[in-house]
Amino acid sequence: MARFPYGKTLVLGFGFFGISVIWPLFNSLIPPMLEDLELSAVTIGFVLTWDNIINMFVQPVVGNLSDRTWTRFGRRKPWLLAGAPMAALFFVLVPFARQHFTTIALTILGTNIGMALFRSPTVAYLGDLFEPRDRSKANGVINLMGGLGGAVALFGGGALYEIGVPSPFIAGAGIMLLALLVVLLAVRETRGAETSQEVTAQPGLLRSIRMLAAGPDKSGLFLLLAIFSWFVGWNAMEAFFTLYARNVLEIAVGDATRMLTAFAGLLIVFAIPSGLIATRFGRRSTILAGLAGMAASLIAGFFVRSPTVLLAMLGAMGAFWALVNINSLPLVYDLGGKQKIGALTGLYYFSSSAAAIAGPILAGKLIDLTNHSAIWLFSAAFLGLAILFMTLVRARRPGTTTQEV
Repeated sequence: MARFPYGKTLVLGFGFFGISVIWPLFNSLIPPMLEDLELSAVTIGFVLTWDNIINMFVQPVVGNLSDRTWTRFGRRKPWLLAGAPMAALFFVLVPFARQHFTTIALTILGTNIGMALFRSPTVAYLGDLFEPRDRSKANGVINLMGGLGGAVALFGGGALYEIGVPSPFIAGAGIMLLALLVVLLAVRETRGAETSQEVTAQPGLLRSIRMLAAGPDKSGLFLLLAIFSWFVGWNAMEAFFTLYARNVLEIAVGDATRMLTAFAGLLIVFAIPSGLIATRFGRRSTILAGLAGMAASLIAGFFVRSPTVLLAMLGAMGAFWALVNINSLPLVYDLGGKQKIGALTGLYYFSSSAAAIAGPILAGKLIDLTNHSAIWLFSAAFLGLAILFMTLVRARRPGTTTQEV
């Protein structure tokens, strides 16, 4: 058996590292700027969903186009060359445009569109460069690189923010471009026998949902509802944490951003162990344990006012989140079977994107009606809803015909 290509995997991981540097900075540093313009929390939440709205329409089109075209640079690289510089430029302009809503809105839109142009082609390299037997292991390494990018962004961004507001934006854009330059220079795209005829059409959204609901076992449908619920809960917390820290705990934005590094760091540490735990105890049971830990931590967070205790809680939440996030897509595959993987994958990403739109808007409305502390109970409620849906899932262990206990 051929050795696993770790070198090639790490090179591709730089693409995910670069992408993952931008979003933590975006989600933690832009909300305070919008609040300084005296925008309501629900408006801030709506602005933070623009990227997901754009992704739902732009990424499928770009991914399909990159599958079906070829240039002297390859299929994917032209999209990286077009989207990454655009995203970097508008991201750098964000802090300089923060005095007026119209100008900062234009820079946010430019960043979102640029990122959407090259994200799908970057993800598509996983299928291009690795044999099917190697893709799971490669995806683990790549996600580890993405987690490192997020941790670097949160810790370094918080420190740079205190030096000067534009600093983390300039540094983040530069790191993203350097990381993607590694991919552009090192990845060799080859034009093999694959053609557009190989890209089979996947069923549409409504047809995919009907496919899940048609049989007597509705586990796939309940799992997607659980995925939607837990992403609503965490995306809302991520969007409003820095505002909560500033308004309730009176912590500076830079310090609040660094606090989130505890979450990202423990997520990285537990990424591989969470897979091993799921192998031993089953993916459904592992996800339920992670959801329970997240929900309990969120309820406790409502009462905590000590930054030190909160920092420890964020670290614990990162470990619990790893149990959930690392095993969710593999569980989707376990339920679907080979003939449904394409449809279920599409629904998985649709559910997570829809949650990323709904979470900040719903949470923002609740904050406007109450206060910033409500974000903890809001997120806990949706994690509890995810637990309810997961109890209705009857998953099978991979390679067996018996259900998990």
